Amino acid sequence: MLKAIQNALRIPDLRKKILLTVALLALYRFGAYLPVPGVPFQDMLAAYKNAASGSGALTVLNLFSGGALSRVSVFSLGIMPYITAQIILQMMQAVIPSLGELAREGEAGQRKITQYTRYLTVVLSLISAIGYLFLFKSAAYGMSFEGMGIPSVLEDIIVVTCLVAGSLIIMWLGEVITQRGIGNGMSLIIFANIMAGLPSAIISSVMTSGGLLVTILTLVVICAIIPVIVYIERGQRRIPVQYAKRVVGRQMMGGQTTYLPIKVNTAGVVPIIFASAILYLPAQIAVFFPNVNWMQVFANAVSSGWVNWILSVVLIVFFAYFYTAMVFNPEETADQLKKSGGFIPGIRPGKATAEYIKSVLDHVTMPGAIFMAVLAVAPSIIFSFTNNSLIQSFGGTSILIMVGVAMDTLASLESQLKMHDYDGFFK
Repeated sequence: MLKAIQNALRIPDLRKKILLTVALLALYRFGAYLPVPGVPFQDMLAAYKNAASGSGALTVLNLFSGGALSRVSVFSLGIMPYITAQIILQMMQAVIPSLGELAREGEAGQRKITQYTRYLTVVLSLISAIGYLFLFKSAAYGMSFEGMGIPSVLEDIIVVTCLVAGSLIIMWLGEVITQRGIGNGMSLIIFANIMAGLPSAIISSVMTSGGLLVTILTLVVICAIIPVIVYIERGQRRIPVQYAKRVVGRQMMGGQTTYLPIKVNTAGVVPIIFASAILYLPAQIAVFFPNVNWMQVFANAVSSGWVNWILSVVLIVFFAYFYTAMVFNPEETADQLKKSGGFIPGIRPGKATAEYIKSVLDHVTMPGAIFMAVLAVAPSIIFSFTNNSLIQSFGGTSILIMVGVAMDTLASLESQLKMHDYDGFFK
């Protein structure tokens, strides 16, 4: 591992990508502490934090914003508007034929879809920013932005503008990391948000949620689960593929045997991220109506408790199949095998091969999806009995996202190292 890191830093191009990624993530964390204009720093902000900590929905939203929401910072909206926009666009590709065709047009089509995602992110950010403004100024939280000394309408416009601008900066940071850095920018930002809460979660667990022994035991269990997650993430079903012999010029080509790898968890951490975004949507809508009791109860129920557990399992399994179908097309794979002279032993080329690959994909995806769902829900159930803040902050969802993002980033570094004839991280 250390040797691979040293090799990565020796390559000028790769070193620039790593440093750029680290610098942009540091810039993002700085923005999470930068308050919007007019935020009261003393009694009002402390009262707001205490009130917000009592809301399950806001606690979850604050976790995925890296604590920015509790500080009323410029990055309070976090990455969720961008993720929600991506979910909507991907769902629409399966419903609207023109969007589906656009997605299949290659790089030009993807650029167009990315542009639509950006426009939708602006709209969702504006709606969320107005909702958060209502939340901050509601009777439940009682925050005032009168420190700017200007008319209240102008104060509100400035606060909303800052929140929307912060959301768009986060979107830009994520895209730059994806294009010019290492790994997926959106996933790395979520990873940074979760990791940012680790020190405070450990301290809170030691001081209030059971003491040092319980905290150490929790950390040991978390560390023990990580190898299991890695094992499942790297697990794959290998479908044997035989290539027919053919004469090219005076040489005999083909005849070799290889395999088609089908990952147990083809979708990675995307189902968990998408499911979390959907489940936290009621909490985001509820901020528009802070004084409507039933809406707050509904948002809290969907964000935590048995309703959240059931919906989490259903949504994670659904998005595992949905995203796998988006990124892996059995028909295209079967067609490519047929064109290159490859076939699966005992299966006819063409439609029969596509149906066989789809059947294998469906059977392999199910255990991976159930594993993710159980691991995401189990810590929440344990937290409901123990009330340990460390389990709440670093439950199954957080661990799966962190391990998945770390593995994807290492895989990206691995490919870059092998391009330069260096050994990678995985032996």
